[in-house]
Amino acid sequence: MYAEVIIPLALPKNYTWLVPEKFQHLVKPGSRVEVGLGKNKKYSGIIKRFHYDKPEAFEPKDILNVLDAEPVIFEEQLQLWNWIAQYYMCSEGEVMAAALPAHFKLSSETTVVFNEEYGDDFSSLDHDEFVVAEALLIKKELRLTEIQQILDSSHTYPVIKRLIEKKLCIVWETLKETYTPKKEIYIVLNPQFNNEETLSDLLNNWSRAPRQMELLLSYLHLIKTDGEVTKTQLLKKSSASDAQLKGLIDKNILFAETKNIDRIRYLPRNINIDFELTEAQQAAYDTVSKIFSEKSVCLLHGITSSGKTQVYIKQIEKYINEGKQVLYLLPEIALTSQIIRRLQKNFGGYIGIYHSKFNQNERIEIWNKVKSGELKILLGARSSLLLPFADLGLVIIDEEQDSSFKQQDPAPRYNARDAAVYYASLHNAKVLMGSATPSVESYYNAQAGKYGLAELNERFGGVKLPLIEIVDTKKIITRDKNKVMITAQLEAAIQQSLNNKKQVILFQNRRGYSPYQICQVCGWIPRCRYCDVSLNYHKNTNKLHCHYCGTTYPRVNSCMACGSDKFMQKNFGTEKIEEQLGEIFTDAKIARMDVDSVRGKQAHDNLIQQFEQHKIDILVGTQMVVKGLDFENVHLVGILDADNLLSFADFRVNERAFQLMEQVSGRAGRRDGRGEVMIQVTNTNHPVLLYVQQHDYKLFFRNEIEERKRFFYPPFSRVILLSFRHKIKEVVEDASRQFALALKKGFEQYLVGPAEPVVNRVRNQFLMELLIKLPKDASLITACKTAIQEQIAILHNEKKFRSVVMIADVDAM
Repeated sequence: MYAEVIIPLALPKNYTWLVPEKFQHLVKPGSRVEVGLGKNKKYSGIIKRFHYDKPEAFEPKDILNVLDAEPVIFEEQLQLWNWIAQYYMCSEGEVMAAALPAHFKLSSETTVVFNEEYGDDFSSLDHDEFVVAEALLIKKELRLTEIQQILDSSHTYPVIKRLIEKKLCIVWETLKETYTPKKEIYIVLNPQFNNEETLSDLLNNWSRAPRQMELLLSYLHLIKTDGEVTKTQLLKKSSASDAQLKGLIDKNILFAETKNIDRIRYLPRNINIDFELTEAQQAAYDTVSKIFSEKSVCLLHGITSSGKTQVYIKQIEKYINEGKQVLYLLPEIALTSQIIRRLQKNFGGYIGIYHSKFNQNERIEIWNKVKSGELKILLGARSSLLLPFADLGLVIIDEEQDSSFKQQDPAPRYNARDAAVYYASLHNAKVLMGSATPSVESYYNAQAGKYGLAELNERFGGVKLPLIEIVDTKKIITRDKNKVMITAQLEAAIQQSLNNKKQVILFQNRRGYSPYQICQVCGWIPRCRYCDVSLNYHKNTNKLHCHYCGTTYPRVNSCMACGSDKFMQKNFGTEKIEEQLGEIFTDAKIARMDVDSVRGKQAHDNLIQQFEQHKIDILVGTQMVVKGLDFENVHLVGILDADNLLSFADFRVNERAFQLMEQVSGRAGRRDGRGEVMIQVTNTNHPVLLYVQQHDYKLFFRNEIEERKRFFYPPFSRVILLSFRHKIKEVVEDASRQFALALKKGFEQYLVGPAEPVVNRVRNQFLMELLIKLPKDASLITACKTAIQEQIAILHNEKKFRSVVMIADVDAM
């Protein structure tokens, strides 16, 4: 008997191993096995299937060992992995590497593992160290060969040595199980004293050791109030010493027992729905339920602050009562903290969270609780889709339009929203997508009848949608001829809100202090050595930062071209806004929410709670403040530079701008009184501003869908973006042209490019792109994917193009 085994490598096809007779009754699809590949490399792989067809091209090796008595994943996971690999043009090994917690992926090849305790502040690292550290932060572990590819240099070992010395990573080479259960010592009373008479006799006849007596009384009090008593808890409560506790244990009055415990504490399990749906919410709920009797997928289009979450909670309650599991997908970790508090209030210990901030031991514990069906509701970001659900009944995809659902690098470059629809079908589960600004593709599918459509068109509590004012900044010029940051109208509106004890949110989609600085004499701009971009000045670190590769540089005080010391800071980021607000509103409490200010596991949650508790008056932020957060006391929202949103070179620019502006405006006036939104912009005639001003998604959709149809963009086509990367510009240009030439034979009318992207060099790699727009014809798309994979193999066999990195991104965002 032979087994097709998936190992966590990017192999184009799965390798086959022989199953020795002694293991044939032990192994099942989904179990982990130890296998050898090459001369002496060992891996833990997942059995995909068994068969009796001996490979003709090679002699299969024996499976070395069986690692699990029971499968670690279900058949549905194997089907999902296979679908993701085929649809998104990657290997099942890459899907496995993304899906399984690191402790499940054992390997004897030299592997560098990220130290979670180091955190994600890499500002003290040099360029090569930073590149490896960032890759480790994403993938959690890298093989030595992968690091050599990333650095593309001969000094890999010194870089790894420095990172080990800085305690950023560790290295392991032997096949070993790295998960260790967390243990806690519990103190229990000798059963002979469970009888009240015996216990009274013990206490009444106590003659010596008064501190031991106090310790015993503390234990008896704790066992009554808490039910269980840990050693740590008892010593803290009684202020006793280890020796005094040991005395009671030696006398056989108390026993110490070591137990395995959860690393994550869960609340008691109970369902407590403490609200009633409004008439509009009930109508939406009924529509969703009716659609689910006919279709598997429903899109809930509800305006901002209409109470979509309450509709979700009622649907969750229904499926939990049926004994099913529910997956609640959110685009970013940032959103989980506020939603989890709300759901814990309603569902207690039935709910768990899963995202990348958890360490590997915590991930395995959550994995096992989902697999056993113990956790009924799982709230998480993109990666939680890959968990092994035992009995999935409902998938909720909140803010379904968000591009964060699409994985960028590394592979698999899957879209969790679309993959969830396929995964739910394997379980016969339902999918409920929700958004105030649905993606054009999802709304088109709803209009075409592929998905059901439910609508929620009034705000909770009858509150009106915010009033939107367009502020023309075209004629306002600051003293340094820079863009105006806070206009007089916005300043007055902020002051009015503060006077009324209301809170303010200001949105600017640029972090740092200043996006670039320019020499006033000759126009020279400091640029990154490794990327074709200008450097952002961060006042917090007093350094110039590259937002593409993360390299930092000392602040430039004299021009490299002409030697002048006259520099002008151009445009503005969140740091500069925070500084100016502090100068204007001296008594206001101001905070900033961006990637730089919310590092660490709890930082984001702490900031949100401070804002909820009105400890912050003005919150300045990037996209983080836009997505689905609910603050009841916000009256005013300011979008400081809408031109920045409307000027991207991308076919989705209008959709993204409308979604961002409508979502951020939805933070205003969510409870009492009509909110106010001020949009500062120079291009006041842009059509998207009209749609936002009227809060008219349907008008936006009608116009946008016509443009998409005219230029043959999704949802009328499927796009595959091919990226080419190499350190030599001429090589990458030649590779992309040769690739396009080969594809022209069958797909010429669908090709756009090859061409340089807007940023044509990142991390010292020159870039070229080739876009393929294919009709929605399954056989043609499959043929094109096959041709792409064949052409990648052909080019890699040419010596000149062997080191060119070629990436296919299906449904690229």
